[in-house]
Amino acid sequence: MQEFLLVIHRDLTSANPTPSPEQMKEALKPYQEWVAGIAAQDRLVAPPKRWDVDGRVIKSEKKKEQVHNGPYAEDKESIGGLFLIRAKDYDDAVEIAKGCPIIQYGAIVEVRMAVPVA
Repeated sequence: MQEFLLVIHRDLTSANPTPSPEQMKEALKPYQEWVAGIAAQDRLVAPPKRWDVDGRVIKSEKKKEQVHNGPYAEDKESIGGLFLIRAKDYDDAVEIAKGCPIIQYGAIVEVRMAVPVA
């Protein structure tokens, strides 16, 4: 089994976020059940964590470091949560990620395989 990072991206900052607060409330119990199911299979490496909506983005622009307030300053999507799972391969991890109930309301789940440090 390998470790995979699941990153849940969603609109947290716009006037009309997607998913809406009502949709997030509706998805909360199914989301908790989904995560509990992953844990029950002993495939949850690190539990989900939530992150603030501010954040900072650091990048180099014309050889000068720039710091911007908020992730994805130009976009609406932010990291709504992330956690580590165990899966056989990418296909297996993607199947697990597809079960995230927040996807039906417009959230995006990104899957990344952990690469051992050489």
